[in-house]
Amino acid sequence: MTQFHISAMRQRVTRALACTVVLTFFLTGQAFAHAALVASDPADGAVLAKVPTELSLTFDEPVSPLILKLIEPNGNGVSLGKPKLDGKRIVLDAPSSLGTGSYVLSWRVISEDGHPVGGAVIFSIGMPSSGATAEATEAIDWPLRIAIWLCRVLVYIGLFVGAGGAFFLFWFAGGAQAAHRFITGVSIAGLVATGLSLCLLGADALDLGLFSLAEPKVWATALSTSYALTAFFASVSMLAALWALYSRAPREARAASALAMVGVGLALASSGHAAAANPQWLMRPAVFVHATAVAFWVGALAPLAALFVGKDEATGPALRRFSVIIPYVLAALLAAGIALAIVQVGHFPALVSTAYGRVLVAKLALVALLLALAAFNRWRLTKPALAGDARAERRFIRSVAGEIVLVTAILCTVALWRFTPPPRALADAAPVPPVSVHIHAERAMASITVSPGRAGPVSVSAFVVGGDLEPLDAKEVTLSFSMPSAGIEPIRREAHKLDQGQWRVDGLRLPVAGRWNVSVDILISDFESVTLKSEITLR
Repeated sequence: MTQFHISAMRQRVTRALACTVVLTFFLTGQAFAHAALVASDPADGAVLAKVPTELSLTFDEPVSPLILKLIEPNGNGVSLGKPKLDGKRIVLDAPSSLGTGSYVLSWRVISEDGHPVGGAVIFSIGMPSSGATAEATEAIDWPLRIAIWLCRVLVYIGLFVGAGGAFFLFWFAGGAQAAHRFITGVSIAGLVATGLSLCLLGADALDLGLFSLAEPKVWATALSTSYALTAFFASVSMLAALWALYSRAPREARAASALAMVGVGLALASSGHAAAANPQWLMRPAVFVHATAVAFWVGALAPLAALFVGKDEATGPALRRFSVIIPYVLAALLAAGIALAIVQVGHFPALVSTAYGRVLVAKLALVALLLALAAFNRWRLTKPALAGDARAERRFIRSVAGEIVLVTAILCTVALWRFTPPPRALADAAPVPPVSVHIHAERAMASITVSPGRAGPVSVSAFVVGGDLEPLDAKEVTLSFSMPSAGIEPIRREAHKLDQGQWRVDGLRLPVAGRWNVSVDILISDFESVTLKSEITLR
């Protein structure tokens, strides 16, 4: 009977894994990452009148630069100095030797949640180069992606089934040997997968393939990311679980299994797009609670099934204790999950319009089935099984096996989030429309446009006309921005002339969102000038 149930469980888990591999290709068609470029200076597609003094990239969260290349119009690379980090900005000194033509600033960074992302910004000096320019696209390395996904699934199983199983055995089943070998096996597999996950992250960050895993720079890069802390806590958790399983001292085993559970929460709260989101005071504790609650629930399944199959005398007490505690654990799990979903998704349409949302919907559907099955176990099978009803015991074992299959499918689905940015990140990265203001005076008028219309690096264009509404051939145009409420004195920039009446300022940084005072000083002739004033609001 034991061999039959174990074989059936293995077959169902294998089918769930196969189905989720197919789901991977359906739900994630693009190589996404979790930090997003929100602005650049020069802006993508900008045509500059002269060589900029610096190059900058602004992201929606702090990042660590990995690869920064400037490609000349002839395809050769330009040497760039050491980048400077300014909050969410990466700043580079622009080479003074740049000539006329189109340049590609290619970048690859590690985001705060430990995931790599790359892209390119194209700008021109003087006039664009003839011929086509490269597009900022990123190819998908499918073998590397599948390896990352599979290792992530094994890490989850090692944490939830391994650490959670050890905790259940020593805190609820009196140290019974049920599923001992199984929990040991998944813990060891999780440990190996943790090391591989870290190495694969380094290869992905450097845009290298599977055959680069032995290179020192791959490991050095991986260890510099926030995921290294996750790997550390995950390893501690699974080692503690193994320590508990092979300890001969009951108190030591209980302490080690408790440490393993704490390690689960710390591992998943140390990195990842949910843990890195704001507000941090809510998100990291929510991830910790959610992860430990999952480990408590999932870790109990295999030992419970093994206890019933083996007719162990610890079955009844273990199931009674578990039945008392699990409603409170599920309540904490659902509360934390709802908080995480609200912050990450933001608005309901994102559930179907984004890859992240579709993965969440798939997960929620599987969780609903799992909760229904768990409710059936609790209200229909637990009491008869504890009373010794043989038929109820068999149904309970089959039902728990079904829960294990559903949990496997859920973990396989959740691992897809490694490749899908949350809607909150997409919203931050979405193009921000420019903001404009039209200023009138008797001798002159000006239309001022700030792009993008948010605080940070911006470009400002000014179209100046005379009282006759014809383009004004001014001698000089100077723009000034100030925000007295924030204590910001006027930031003055002399505009460069593009054409008659058309002026532009590039490389301007307006650091604070809100209402700015804008002033346009127009030198019409050596003896006449006009000053136009208004306000403009930035997001």
